[in-house]
Amino acid sequence: MQAKHVRSLDSGHIEFESELGSISRLYADTMPILRRLSIKRLILAAGAVREPHWHANATELSYCVSGQSLVSVLDNGSVFSSFTVSAGQMFHIPSGAVHHIENLGADRAEFIVAFRHERPEDFSMHAAFGAMTDAVLGNTYDLPGASFAPIARSTRSAFIVGRQGPAAVPAVAAFNNPHKFDVEAQHPLLASQAGSARFARDQFWPALKDISMYSLRITHQGMREPHWHPETAEMGYVHRGRARMTVLDPDGTTDTYDLKAGDVYFIPRAYPHHIEQLGDEEIHFLIFFDQPTPGDIGYRATASAFSRGVLAATLGTTEEVLPTLPFTPADPLVVTRINARDP
Repeated sequence: MQAKHVRSLDSGHIEFESELGSISRLYADTMPILRRLSIKRLILAAGAVREPHWHANATELSYCVSGQSLVSVLDNGSVFSSFTVSAGQMFHIPSGAVHHIENLGADRAEFIVAFRHERPEDFSMHAAFGAMTDAVLGNTYDLPGASFAPIARSTRSAFIVGRQGPAAVPAVAAFNNPHKFDVEAQHPLLASQAGSARFARDQFWPALKDISMYSLRITHQGMREPHWHPETAEMGYVHRGRARMTVLDPDGTTDTYDLKAGDVYFIPRAYPHHIEQLGDEEIHFLIFFDQPTPGDIGYRATASAFSRGVLAATLGTTEEVLPTLPFTPADPLVVTRINARDP
């Protein structure tokens, strides 16, 4: 039986593939549990361009895994901007804003792209031109309609196209931009021998209105404590390493999954879950949320919120047998693993 909470993005639905690159995706049609979030993996070969396009019903939040690329965005009110992104940097695109991604380097560029909808709807410049007649395009650009007759057109997206000649990179592309955020350059707000976390959320990146991301690393000494998010779903991508996750469903069933690089997991809002590192390699997760500032409730703070009498009765034991649980007014997010891993 196929796993409910976990899929491999590497073997997801292939939306496009050629020598120029590829786009694989996980939407609700192939991962039915998804709600308000979905994900793509975009690979661009040298000289390749993700054609100008826009998303009709979803904002986009992208993390650059490798390479250096140029991103251009045309927003409402003819507000235009171009900026470069490299590994560890992110960009945000509002719903409906037309944008492109262009590989500037000799090596491939890779992006993990999250959307604020389980079934994003896309339009492309290629398809939009194909929808209009020569006369309509001629009137639009003050040209004879015959000017467009030699251009082969269709209403299907081109997805990834090949650039002819060198890239045109404006000097302003090196400036900071509201659409761009260098998450890996951020000093981790949480850091210990157990792991670290950097946060792309509205507190640090005001452009985010309905989506956010944590860059979470856990060492072999750490574990993401059991917790849940009261108001947000969670969608995670395993960038590096191996991990184990347990999820509790409302019907009382539990699912435990071993995760590897390229896997995607989805946790509906308020479902308890944990993440534990496997092996000796540090794990790195890109964790996306459907809120600009996700909130957490963890097991440690929960146990501190109630009296020992209530806890003992709840757990079907006595106060004498109940372990002495540390008082924790704020959950630590990542805890130190002092016990051997479960088999």
